[in-house]
Amino acid sequence: MSSSIDSRQKRKLSIRKRIDGTPERPRLSVFRSAKHIYVQVVDDVNAVTLAASSSILNEMRLQFKSVKKSEQANAVGRQIASVCLKSGIQKVVFDRNGFRYHGRISALADGAREGGLIF
Repeated sequence: MSSSIDSRQKRKLSIRKRIDGTPERPRLSVFRSAKHIYVQVVDDVNAVTLAASSSILNEMRLQFKSVKKSEQANAVGRQIASVCLKSGIQKVVFDRNGFRYHGRISALADGAREGGLIF
């Protein structure tokens, strides 16, 4: 494993020691790959994923023909917010998954806040 992956794993473990998703306030977990961004809302107490979205979904992919990745992340954030609000989830705990809070991670968080999620 490369050192950047190792350091991200260390940051991830450090973050996960402090935060947990509960049924009242589930965890909004983000994963960023080189091309796409994935997000899911997880209840850690019952070990269940409540909602998920990504830039790879067909309805999202059609919108992203020539859009910057940070704008895609913002749209995915708004999308997950609408899915959560439909299922009655308003408050979440943001889990950046060891990634630094800038760029696409920040854009996704801003989009989720614009969509109505509180964190």
